[in-house]
Amino acid sequence: MSLQNPNPNPNPAALPVLPLQGLRVVEFTHMVMGPTCGMVLADLGAEVIKVEPVGGDRTRFLLGSGAGFFPLFNRNKKSIALDLHSDAGVEAARRLCATADVVAENFKPGTMAKYGLDYASLSAGNPRLIYVAHKGFLPGPYEHRTALDEVVQMMGGLAYMTGRPGDPLRAGTSVNDIMGGMFGAIGVLGAVIQRGITGRGMEVQSALYENNVFLVAQHMLQYAVTGQAAAPMPARISAWAVYDVFDVADGGQIFLAAVSDAQWKVFCNILGFDDLLADPALATNNARVERREMLLATLRPRLATRTAAELAGLMEEAGLPYAPIRKPEELLEDEHLLATGALADVRLTDGPKAGQTVKTMLLPVTMDGARLGGRGDLPKVGRDTDALLAELGYSPAEIEGLRQTNAIG
Repeated sequence: MSLQNPNPNPNPAALPVLPLQGLRVVEFTHMVMGPTCGMVLADLGAEVIKVEPVGGDRTRFLLGSGAGFFPLFNRNKKSIALDLHSDAGVEAARRLCATADVVAENFKPGTMAKYGLDYASLSAGNPRLIYVAHKGFLPGPYEHRTALDEVVQMMGGLAYMTGRPGDPLRAGTSVNDIMGGMFGAIGVLGAVIQRGITGRGMEVQSALYENNVFLVAQHMLQYAVTGQAAAPMPARISAWAVYDVFDVADGGQIFLAAVSDAQWKVFCNILGFDDLLADPALATNNARVERREMLLATLRPRLATRTAAELAGLMEEAGLPYAPIRKPEELLEDEHLLATGALADVRLTDGPKAGQTVKTMLLPVTMDGARLGGRGDLPKVGRDTDALLAELGYSPAEIEGLRQTNAIG
């Protein structure tokens, strides 16, 4: 994957510092959660070595909603292909882990221990090791269940809150997988700082279920504080009267909001709703919330005569919150993302479009005023196997012997 910042900073002194440069991470991951953790660390400058099966991480070849997983979450990484079902492959993996600052994994509980690649085994010879395990559940009654993002959304209240009453609906992206990987990376960063103080590493764990519960904790606290259960978002009692999606004249939709009394006055003025502004029953936000159903019924036919572009222009000029309703594919041409260097070019290495270049989203942060971009191509399966094994002390003859027995790829 070639990643190039479309808005490069011409001043080398202003390029972002890579704070994790010199940190070696070995990751045994697939799908989204573990690779997200590795991607964050890699984008921050760590040397991240992805351990793949000899035939390649199967995530490379997913179709449909999984087609974007590998090229998004595996940038800035090296690839070594090892057969962990062979003694020679496991030995190479252990020798590689002995050189690591961080080992990351996201397999079922007990999987890594079968190969002597768990924290207890590896830290015995490397007490400075930081080990981050990404699981479905943190240790407890549920820890042996098989978890997916959808599973924890259903059991963790997020699907209930997202869908209409009686119609639970998962969120439209892999929120728990992605955030679970991010929390794993946050834990690693904390462990790196602690190791600098004590000289010892530690095990970090992140989990889908607990991540999901953290996401809905505001609704848990709403109930704890008020005694009233949170309704699903489509049926919620909004804190603001004008805070909704409206159908408009051109067959499109637009989100409009007025979240203060001052904004309500501006909203009415720019749209010519003098009668609503003059109504004392709508003078305060809470009064408007109490009459929200009636107010929306009044606003909808009036706004339906305007186009989305017209309304967007008025809201923009007045400084009021609004949003067009966009599809993900439309964001590839978003003027703000393009102008700010948020999107970078990625050359695909797998699938029917291998070799073609598309755009990918970078981390949503800047460092020293610049985006964290890419450092080379997305690796083909096992691209770095020989170089890494040589670094570990394997001779060319030994490497060729491992390849002949399919212990490496």
